[in-house]
Amino acid sequence: MDTIQFLFGEGEKLNILQMSMRSLIMFIIMLILIRFAGRRAFAKKSSFDNIIVIMLGAVLARGVVGASPFWSTVAASVIMIILHRIVAWLSVKNNFVERLVKGNAILLFQKEKIIGKNLTKTGISKKDLHESLRLETKKDSLEDIEDAYLETNGRISFILKKKEEES
Repeated sequence: MDTIQFLFGEGEKLNILQMSMRSLIMFIIMLILIRFAGRRAFAKKSSFDNIIVIMLGAVLARGVVGASPFWSTVAASVIMIILHRIVAWLSVKNNFVERLVKGNAILLFQKEKIIGKNLTKTGISKKDLHESLRLETKKDSLEDIEDAYLETNGRISFILKKKEEES
């Protein structure tokens, strides 16, 4: 028991060795939790997924620096990951839950017109829309675009106009 106390310490008065050991163990625990959380937690980048990333970082950091008991922060993190998995599963199974948690895409451009009220609602400027257009489509004009949406992950998607077939 003295060895564990020496290596991991207790409370906020931790030395370099104790904080380093806590960081090492927390890194391994976090890696396991992330693997259990699944790829969507870090791939989708939706607000639903970003919340888990931010909260995990904040909670687990408290265990590393000794601001909260080590195993309590691990337990809280496990619960957050389990809740994330449950809500993600429910979102797949139920459209209402999916809309509640993730929201809907918002139409920003349609039929050669920018929808100003939706730009205002989302806090996106025309300059932001054109920047995304260049980044996503490598085009500098909306003339070849049918629709543009602000997706639930924060990215803007562009639907190209169908080219008329030559006879």
